[in-house]
Amino acid sequence: MSKLIVQGGHRLVGSIPVHGAKNSALPLLSATLLGTTPSVLHNCPRLSDVDTSIKILSHLGCKVTQEGTSVTVDASEAGQYEIPDGLMREMRSSVVFLGAIVARQGKARISFPGGCELGPRPIDLHLKALRKLGLVIEEDHGYLNCHVGKGLRGCPINLSFPSVGATENIMLASSTAAGTTIITNAAREPEICDLADFLNQCGARIRGAGESTIRIDGVPKLHGAEHAVIADRITATTYMAAAAVTGGDLTLENVIPAHLEPVIPVFEEAGCHIQVKDRQLHIAAPERIKAVKNIRTLPYPGFPTDSQAIVMAMATLAEGTSVFVENIFESRYKHVGELLRLGAHIKVEGKVAIVEGVDHLSGAPVEAADLRGAAALVVAGLAAQGTTQITGLHHLDRGYEMIEQRLSGVGAVIKRD
Repeated sequence: MSKLIVQGGHRLVGSIPVHGAKNSALPLLSATLLGTTPSVLHNCPRLSDVDTSIKILSHLGCKVTQEGTSVTVDASEAGQYEIPDGLMREMRSSVVFLGAIVARQGKARISFPGGCELGPRPIDLHLKALRKLGLVIEEDHGYLNCHVGKGLRGCPINLSFPSVGATENIMLASSTAAGTTIITNAAREPEICDLADFLNQCGARIRGAGESTIRIDGVPKLHGAEHAVIADRITATTYMAAAAVTGGDLTLENVIPAHLEPVIPVFEEAGCHIQVKDRQLHIAAPERIKAVKNIRTLPYPGFPTDSQAIVMAMATLAEGTSVFVENIFESRYKHVGELLRLGAHIKVEGKVAIVEGVDHLSGAPVEAADLRGAAALVVAGLAAQGTTQITGLHHLDRGYEMIEQRLSGVGAVIKRD
C-alpha cells in the first residue's frame, strides 16, 4: 500500500501552478459525447477521476487521445449506451454521463454511482428532472434502465436544492431537446458556467449560467469545440491552507481570483495577507494564524463544502476557537478522527464541529477516508512535528495532480513510498 511520508515543520515559499478543475473537467468530458465532430479540452488535470471518465468515453465508442493536459475526443462513432458497473463505482460524478448518453443515444443503462462516501447523496434530483424532460427510467436491482419515450422535450424544472450535478445533467440532456428548458434554483458554481461556455461553443443556446435561473433553447445537434478547463478553486484553497499552517509565502499561478472570493475572507480573518493580480494569488501567512469564528458551508457563492476539511486542518493550529457548520453533506467529518490522532482538539455534535487551536501537532500514521479529507491530512502533516504517514492515497489521486512534487518544489519534505 503506497503512502505519503511528510516531514513537517518546513516553511513553504515559492510559486505553485494550479491545475485544471476536476469538478469542471468531468462534466466537460461527458459533454464531448454530444459533438458530431471532435472536441479538444486543454488544461485537463491528470487525475484518476479523469482517467475513469476517459475509460467511460472509450467504452461508449469514442476515440480519445491525450497529449499532456490536452484531451481530444471524437464521438462521431459512439454507439454504446451502457456504462459498466465497475466504472460507475469508481466515481460519483459518473452519473453526469446519464444526461449526455440519453441525449445522444435515446437510451442508457447505468448502475448507481460510487466515489466518496459522504453519507446520503441521492440522485433523485437528477432522475426527477430527467423524467420531466421525457426520460422513462426504471430501477432494476441497482441499475437504471432509461429510454426516451416520445423524445426529450424542454420544460420548466424547479430544483428543490441547487444541485451541481443535477443542473449539469439537465443542461446536457436539454441542449438538443425540443423546445425550451428553464431551470429555477439552479446551481451557480463556476463549473456550471464553464460547462455552459463549452456547450455554447458547440452550438448550444444556454443563457443565465452563474445565476439562479438558466434558460436552454434546444438545438437539433451540437458540434465539437476547443476549450480550456478553468482552474481548480479547491486545489488553490488547499495550497493556501498549506501556506497558512507553515507561515509560508506562496504565489499561486493560473488561478481565477473571482472563484476564490468565498474563501479569501476566511484566510484574511486568520491573519494572512492576500493579493490578487490577473491569474495570480499571493498569500503571506503570519507566524501563527488566528481562529476563524464561523464557517458555514453553503452552495456557491457561499463557502464550499469541498474546502471545509482543508480549512479545518488549518484551524487546528490557530490561536483560539473556530466553529464549522456543515450544511451540504452528512458524514463529512470523517477526517476529524485522523486529525485527533495528530493532536488536534475537535468536538463534533451533529453538523457542528468546534476546533480548539493547539500550539503544535505531532506526526502519526493516518488514513484518508475521502478526497478532501486526504488533502486535510496533507495540510496538517506539513505543519506537524515529526513524520506523518498518510495512506488511502487513491482518494487523494482522484483530485490532486502531482501534489507531492508541487509541494516539494516550494520547500515541503514529502515523498510517496
